[in-house]
Amino acid sequence: MSEVREFVVADEESGTRLDIFLSRRLVEWSRSQVQRQIRSGSVSVGARAVLKAGEPVERGDRVSIRASRRELRALPEDLPLNIVYEDEDLVVVNKPAGMAVHVGAGVKSGTLVNALLHHIRSLSAEGGELRPGIVHRLDRMTSGLLLVAKNDLTHRRLAAQFKERKVTKSYVALVHGRMASETGEIETSVGRDPAHRVRMRTAGIGAREARTHYRLLRRFPQFTLVEAQPLSGRTHQIRVHFSSIGHPVVGDTLYRAPSRIRVGRLERKTLERNFLHAAAIEFIHPRTGQAMRFEVPLPAELQTFLKTLETS
Repeated sequence: MSEVREFVVADEESGTRLDIFLSRRLVEWSRSQVQRQIRSGSVSVGARAVLKAGEPVERGDRVSIRASRRELRALPEDLPLNIVYEDEDLVVVNKPAGMAVHVGAGVKSGTLVNALLHHIRSLSAEGGELRPGIVHRLDRMTSGLLLVAKNDLTHRRLAAQFKERKVTKSYVALVHGRMASETGEIETSVGRDPAHRVRMRTAGIGAREARTHYRLLRRFPQFTLVEAQPLSGRTHQIRVHFSSIGHPVVGDTLYRAPSRIRVGRLERKTLERNFLHAAAIEFIHPRTGQAMRFEVPLPAELQTFLKTLETS
């Protein structure tokens, strides 16, 4: 199975090697996989096929790649699956931190999709062979609620709700520093970081508007517990937004959170995961029209960390 994808070279990308340009855009692919596609004749710049990975791209170039995915397959695996709700159309799952949602470059097993294929079996095909049933995603090191579609009609209707911003998601995050305002909204566009293909940044390549509303839940001497609601659905949005205002999520070293933290008088390594949890989700059932809301508590490791802060 393959698909043709096309990208336009931005001003700041002019002069970048072709393989680097594509690996930054195709974040699910490794650079070596991209290079194989180039050598096979599957990449063109404008109407011209390009076989050299090191050829530079220029501003305004239209780069097309026929991205074959035969190297990857999602297979059923007997993995633990925390199902919060299930009916004939959809499943609500509480994903643990550390579990990727679907297979991709460098991740060939152990994902939520692998577990779903074993436990649920019948999933929508709208997301493709690698992402059956997946309507939206959570970052690997983020825990919490995820919607999964069992059939294509449900998938399309849920996807439309996300697009129309009719799905409400609430996250609990612990961020560095003491935030001053009780409530607020961060409104900064989010795009791909041109220097780091797995990272996003404010502005950046292909930046799109993004808004995150937040309210404070509790202040600690060096941290703040917040509830965050993304009012748009950009990749890594909450993590990027809080980092951009100087309050990165605890444990999120990708977005400039420190690798060591001080709790009371003791210095220790930071959390081995991000303190970010998708705690609640609200949507309209695509078949019945009923308003649905689900909530899950913080995982044990995050509750334990908060208790440590309370007693320090």
